[in-house]
Amino acid sequence: MFSYIKFNLLTAKFIMKVLSIIIFSIMLTANLDAQNEKVDDLFSEYAEAKCPGASVLISQNGKIVFEKTYGFANLEERKLVEAKTNFRLASVTKQFTATSILILVQRGLLTLETTLTDIWEDFPEYGNTITIKFLLNHTSGLIDYEDSVPDTSTVQVKDVDVMRMMYGQRNTYFKPGTQFKYSNTGYALLAMIVERIGKKRFSQFLEENIFKPLQMKTTIAHEEGISIVENRAYGYSRRDSVWIREDQSITSAVLGDGGIYSNAEDLFKWEQSLSTNNILADSLKNEAVVRTILTNGEKIDYGYGWYLKKYKGNEVVYHTGSTQGFRNVIYRVPSRKFTVIILTNRNEGEPEKIADHIFALYNKD
Repeated sequence: MFSYIKFNLLTAKFIMKVLSIIIFSIMLTANLDAQNEKVDDLFSEYAEAKCPGASVLISQNGKIVFEKTYGFANLEERKLVEAKTNFRLASVTKQFTATSILILVQRGLLTLETTLTDIWEDFPEYGNTITIKFLLNHTSGLIDYEDSVPDTSTVQVKDVDVMRMMYGQRNTYFKPGTQFKYSNTGYALLAMIVERIGKKRFSQFLEENIFKPLQMKTTIAHEEGISIVENRAYGYSRRDSVWIREDQSITSAVLGDGGIYSNAEDLFKWEQSLSTNNILADSLKNEAVVRTILTNGEKIDYGYGWYLKKYKGNEVVYHTGSTQGFRNVIYRVPSRKFTVIILTNRNEGEPEKIADHIFALYNKD
């Protein structure tokens, strides 16, 4: 009799435990559905008829919890944005350029203290004090190449052209390491360093050392006449109430500062790799997300190809990308294993602020 009662009590406890798990799962699913619906609302304007769109992916604990596309990738041909649609990443590219350099450092082919004159002996004398590290964290003081492009120019600038422009300079904005000034010039030179030291085209180095190992199958550093962007999203600007295709500018062919095309699913593979040592050793990955310290001791919220900030008490590692016709962000909160990827093909919007809002929705404690 005692054994029978004990058995029933154990059975009841087991049933209650199972029921608790089921109820918790239902509540969790309902909460997730509510969060996803709120995210959907944030992108309502991207889903409007006859307008450029967006691709959004949210992951938590290594799993995708939200993935959706909106609007059109190509208005003229009425092609909708899909999960595999490739957007021009603009400055989100910089983290890949920085990683390429760090791969060469890892292989012992460069150091962070290597200077421009170490790489190119005939580089102007001011390159003696500009190190790889200063290029990576935007403290080089290099002259902005955009200001050196003639207003009458009709031929797109390439990375090698940027390097040639720097050969024509004789000074910098400030002594390297003393100030932070965001520099597309620096990242164009980093791409040229990858070519010189890696002994292959920058696009090929990326493909062989990052994209292919991570199975980012359609991600590409696009070179007109050499490569084709599959499932391509074209960029647009709003003129009054009409969307006009404005997909390229005179600087759009520079690869190192913003020339990669990718999609949300490929970028999810990339983001997940940052939690492993598939591409880089942990020491280098960790160094890439440490705040830069200027020579006067001031800390700057930038590492190597990544912005850094605090949001709601959490460290956020992110980078935006803004160029003619595109606005993007990859937004990571490593302590929460939380990531937001937003890609858009319109010349307006603030994806970083949307990502802040999304993080707050999913992380209320």
